[in-house]
Amino acid sequence: MSFVINPIGILGEAEAAKMLEEKGFRIVEHNWRMGHLEMDLIAENKKEIVFVEVKARTSTFGDHMPEEYVDENKKRRMIAAGNAYIKYKRSEKLPRFDIIGILVNPKTNEVIYRGHLENAFVPHLRTIHANSFSGVSGWHHRGHTIERKKR
Repeated sequence: MSFVINPIGILGEAEAAKMLEEKGFRIVEHNWRMGHLEMDLIAENKKEIVFVEVKARTSTFGDHMPEEYVDENKKRRMIAAGNAYIKYKRSEKLPRFDIIGILVNPKTNEVIYRGHLENAFVPHLRTIHANSFSGVSGWHHRGHTIERKKR
């Protein structure tokens, strides 16, 4: 599979990373992939791990800003990628799913808008807990842990 290099996308992801760093997060992954799963950015602070979809555009579409263009299918893929990353890295941090929208002037490549939807959506079962390797699976949901023993 070959990937097309999108300069607006690259600029948008760099700007999104800068935004997260300004808010005290450390970027741990850029364009993370595992099989068919992918995440634009993964960042963390002492308590949270943030999975970020970046939407960079050169214009708005009607009244909608770039960050408003993440559909339910993309959210499901983000959740699957977040689960895979947490299992792979055995992370114990609370997960969060963010969407960042960036508008770029196509003539000057100047960023003209930055929008950040923090905790843009909350899955019913937020993540697979790192204990799932021991036969116990668990999920964090709004500070509560639900555990299920493997049968």
